[in-house]
Amino acid sequence: MIAISETADGVRFALKVVPGASRERIMGALGDALKVAVSKPPHDGQANMAVVKLLARELGLAESQITIARGHGSPRKEISISGINLADLQQRIAEFF
Repeated sequence: MIAISETADGVRFALKVVPGASRERIMGALGDALKVAVSKPPHDGQANMAVVKLLARELGLAESQITIARGHGSPRKEISISGINLADLQQRIAEFF
């Protein structure tokens, strides 16, 4: 199960990114993190931008709501999403399991 914590303005959770994949998708849970695959390489922030676009598209959010809070240069990241509560995010993520 993904560990999601509520913050004053939204939620935070851990993310495991697989860059350079053949297709972009939410793969499911990996321990307490959400695992995603993006086609962009981890060069010049391309994979990070692809992660934000993927999450926005798949979770029905605006890209401006999603921030990489930690782990810009690592495959393990902490994502912050504003304007959403814990129950709403859990419901949106449940579609992928």
